[in-house]
Amino acid sequence: MRNLLMKVNYDGTHYDGFQTQPQGNTIQDRLEQAILHLTGEALKITASGRTDAGVHAYGQPFNFITSSQIPLERWCLALNARLPQDIVVTEAKEVPLSFHSRRGAKRKTYRYTINGNRFPDPFQRRWQHHHPLKLDIMAMQQGLAHLVGTHDYTSFASRKSTKTSHVRTIYEAYMEIDRSMCRPGSDDQGVIHTYITGSGFLQHMVRIIMGTLIQVGERKYQADKVADILAACNRAAAGPTAVAKGLALWSVEYDEDNS
Repeated sequence: MRNLLMKVNYDGTHYDGFQTQPQGNTIQDRLEQAILHLTGEALKITASGRTDAGVHAYGQPFNFITSSQIPLERWCLALNARLPQDIVVTEAKEVPLSFHSRRGAKRKTYRYTINGNRFPDPFQRRWQHHHPLKLDIMAMQQGLAHLVGTHDYTSFASRKSTKTSHVRTIYEAYMEIDRSMCRPGSDDQGVIHTYITGSGFLQHMVRIIMGTLIQVGERKYQADKVADILAACNRAAAGPTAVAKGLALWSVEYDEDNS
């Protein structure tokens, strides 16, 4: 028996999230079907975490135990030949039988993308939240800084969260602005990428953070208000949940021997 660790990129636009659902339209369902067609094994994969409907991923790790002796170098191409074009397996390696993609994850990074230009980009429309109105990006950055550290993030968790503790650690959070598509002489703001790295994330956590920061950017309240929202430990204190399509799981880190 072998424990294989793989990474998969996917456009989540047409899927009901990563984790298997009764209707069978998830990334996990498609991956397990591809493995079944390839090896004849009806197995369950374990992912580093779940993503919501419409959320994307660049390198979502998953692992599974297999008795197949297919060489490692053949797995990616063989699975991709059996997957839809919006799901692509990019890496495959063998790891110890004890390895677990979710329990072993040490750091996760999500990226949220806002297109702040006057007009949407038709080629990126499925991966960006278009916000053509003026944003105070500096205030958004200041608000984001209040969220770094170890805190109770109840204010930024879905009301449906079933976790016994909402304490998490955000190690790093920052914004990058790509102005390459701004029109000369226009009021285009560029494409704003927000990266948030943490020990783990609650349901809708990054999207609620972004919905709150967008309100800061719209000057509906001051950047320092984010600290008060965090301290309130009350979902009603935070902003709306930002749309799913702007969010992507960016990377997951493990101990060096399994990364």
